[in-house]
Amino acid sequence: MTPLPTPQQLRYLTALAEFQHFGRAAEACAVTQSTLSAGLLALERQMDTRILDRDSGKRVLFTPLGRDLVERARTALVALSAMVEAADAARAPMSGKLRLGVIPTVSPFLLPRLMPALREAFPNLMLFLREDTTPRLMDDLAAGRLDVALLALPCACQGFETLPVVRDPFVAALPRGHALGARDSVPAHLLASEPLLLLEDGHCLRDQSLQVCGYDRGDAPHEDFAATSLHTLVQMVAGGLGVTLLPQLAVSAGITAHTGIVLRPLSGDGAYRTLGLVWRPNAARAAEYRALAPVLAGAVGESVSAAQGP
Repeated sequence: MTPLPTPQQLRYLTALAEFQHFGRAAEACAVTQSTLSAGLLALERQMDTRILDRDSGKRVLFTPLGRDLVERARTALVALSAMVEAADAARAPMSGKLRLGVIPTVSPFLLPRLMPALREAFPNLMLFLREDTTPRLMDDLAAGRLDVALLALPCACQGFETLPVVRDPFVAALPRGHALGARDSVPAHLLASEPLLLLEDGHCLRDQSLQVCGYDRGDAPHEDFAATSLHTLVQMVAGGLGVTLLPQLAVSAGITAHTGIVLRPLSGDGAYRTLGLVWRPNAARAAEYRALAPVLAGAVGESVSAAQGP
């Protein structure tokens, strides 16, 4: 009977696939490069197959079977982690390490309120945070590098468990003196005829803004420049370059303070985003992730208030 691969060998394999470099993969696994190489060579001998194409020179190149084994290794490591999580959850719920991913249009505005609330509600929980765009956080969830993520729904998360938690209204952000600033609220469709400033590709808020303003997918307005953060968007609006949508969460946190920007509530269908939690299906700690929802909703509720003008 062929000996089964060890968890460490599986970690070597997935790390090499992720970093595409023996040295960086070894560093991520906290071993020497020679140890990692020897572990992978031993795995190939155990399975009597070639995982790496060693005729490719210095490049890391997997054989077709090797690529398949990488995916199976990732699945196996997630399953092994779930066993440990199940034991931990049964022994001491809402304690130990929890790896939470958060999108950049939420984390700087919510976490100052959320973190103290979580410490008070769950004092034995050790929270480790990762901020990144939705696609990258979903990759980390699938690979077992994150336990749960706080995202804007809907998202490309088919096959994962999702829990909508709270709505975050959109606010129209206009340069001082803009004609739409004379309105009490701004219909979303009117922004489609304005120079609409957006975040760069990869940010879910970009797609949501286009959808709310009535653009068809793939029919985005011409852009000379896309922002990398909400703070950059605010400065672009303040400079008179166009208009944008901001989440009320960010506005309430003071992102437009002292900029002269005019803020008006956005009206129309779907003039909000839904913040929710996402985790892998059949997760052993699913009940704990659900227990985070009321604390999250409370923190958002404290942060979101009615939009005000300048």
